Amino acid sequence: MKISAVIIAFNEESNIADAIGSVDWADEVLVIDSESTDATRDIAAGLGVRVIVEKWRGFAKQKQFAVEQAVNDRIFSLDADERVSEPLKKEMLRIRDLDRVADGYRIPRLAIYMGREIRHGGWYPDWQLRFFDRRKGHWKDVLIHESFEMQPGSTTEHLKGDLIHFTVNSAAEHHRMIGERYAPLAARQMFELGKRTNVLKIATAGCLAFISTYFLKLGFLDGAEGYMIARFAAHHAFLKHVLLHELQETQTLSSK
Repeated sequence: MKISAVIIAFNEESNIADAIGSVDWADEVLVIDSESTDATRDIAAGLGVRVIVEKWRGFAKQKQFAVEQAVNDRIFSLDADERVSEPLKKEMLRIRDLDRVADGYRIPRLAIYMGREIRHGGWYPDWQLRFFDRRKGHWKDVLIHESFEMQPGSTTEHLKGDLIHFTVNSAAEHHRMIGERYAPLAARQMFELGKRTNVLKIATAGCLAFISTYFLKLGFLDGAEGYMIARFAAHHAFLKHVLLHELQETQTLSSK
């Protein structure tokens, strides 16, 4: 079996070399660069991998494009801020030599948040379907939390080795990501799916998210970082409902 590892990237000069190094066992490594303005492309090309420059299409569409450009049908999809752990690498090498394998494999993803492994708060194992036969599915076209969707009847299995995800390095970075990316995209996706909010939901969303993350999902076991994650989860929940309300109001005004 031959495997193509595909990585999407934008201004990832601090991450791309390590990401590529973690999939050096693949038969092909392909980087899809969405017009980076830093040294991402030069670093990747200098490591001998194939680089394609493609205008940003959105997470799901960009990953689907990457899958379609690969040489091999067996795909391992990696983000630039992720790494294949040694145990996962050993599993991949073992699977590569098997005669019969599943159509897709779900991999546990372990987040590194401000330098700490996060194993509670709903963040672990965070199963990700990242190794698959591209002929048996596609990336689901959604605005946020994109995932590879297998065709009905496809076989899937679970691996044990972790995919390491370096999330954020500082509270300021986390706050910025929520405000600039995750909350606006989540609100837009909710709106397009026909979901609506109201004052009660806006008032309670943050509190409920904190209770769920910190207490029900045992986030307190992750120490100070677990508390920060719960507080940011509350902020994200509040903000996406506020932004959803704005979309609703804009629609109401435009229909008058």
